[in-house]
Amino acid sequence: MNRNEKVLMRRDHTYTGMDARTPVIDAQDLRKTFGSFVAVNDISFSVFPGEVFGFLGPNGAGKTTTMKMIQCVSPKSGGSLKVFGREAGIYQRSIKKRLGVVPQETNLDTEFTCFENLLVYSRYFGIPKQEATGRIEELLGFVQLEEKRDVLIERLSGGMKRRLVLARALINNPDLLVLDEPTIGLDPQARHLIWEKLKVLQAQGNTIVFTTHYLEEAERLCNRLVIMDEGKILVEGSPAGLISGHVGSDIVEAEHTPEVIACIENMGVSYEVFGDMVQIFTDNPREVAKNLFDTCNPGHVFARRGSLEDVFLKLTGRALKD
Repeated sequence: MNRNEKVLMRRDHTYTGMDARTPVIDAQDLRKTFGSFVAVNDISFSVFPGEVFGFLGPNGAGKTTTMKMIQCVSPKSGGSLKVFGREAGIYQRSIKKRLGVVPQETNLDTEFTCFENLLVYSRYFGIPKQEATGRIEELLGFVQLEEKRDVLIERLSGGMKRRLVLARALINNPDLLVLDEPTIGLDPQARHLIWEKLKVLQAQGNTIVFTTHYLEEAERLCNRLVIMDEGKILVEGSPAGLISGHVGSDIVEAEHTPEVIACIENMGVSYEVFGDMVQIFTDNPREVAKNLFDTCNPGHVFARRGSLEDVFLKLTGRALKD
């Protein structure tokens, strides 16, 4: 752990009047409508201190709309939403002071340098300039942008900009981080660096909620998550629990032929057909593969570990959603 991470670890992320059993976010029958369109359809969930909680779903599932309600920038249409024990529709100002937000868009001021962007943002929270300067130097080190301190935003790569947005979200020592697609559009190296920084924050006990389309990201970072579709929560649980409960520990893939389907049905195992391939969900991949080879002509057979992506596709389907 480097010096900047050690400095960050000295921050106090306790919640006044709250303990580990009290949710940082508590939503009950939360609803958001735009005219006749229901974007979020009576969902309920809780996020507890120190948890990393993910929202997954296809485009239009209601993830970003939910994030905006948590951020107190979009009023709910129904139900209850409490953040830090306070109703989000009433105590917007006090809640926002304790939030750190990474939006989908990289909305940095291109006319300013990295340092100046963070300094201007610190003023929204009334942080004295000397104190803010010290925090900014720490945060630039944390996201590995010390050498870009005085560089204009337009000269940064996409990955550098996203790291700076993360640093900006931490300027007020937030009790809750809300990240909407934090690694969107990044190359693998930049994405992994953001993951590394989020895992450091996770280890420090920060409470984090985020949306993502990267299933590996959610599997690596989340303690718990929900999968949404058409404004509803389909399932909730830990990544490992969802994988075990919905697809099994392993998946055997084989060619989709009538002979293979007959073999699978005789085995009595769960399977799904996707075009010219059939996927068999099992906790005994060797036994399933052996039965296929012994009783039919399966052609190509491939065994692999089950993943959150398999759960996602099984629950939300494989058709494109815009």
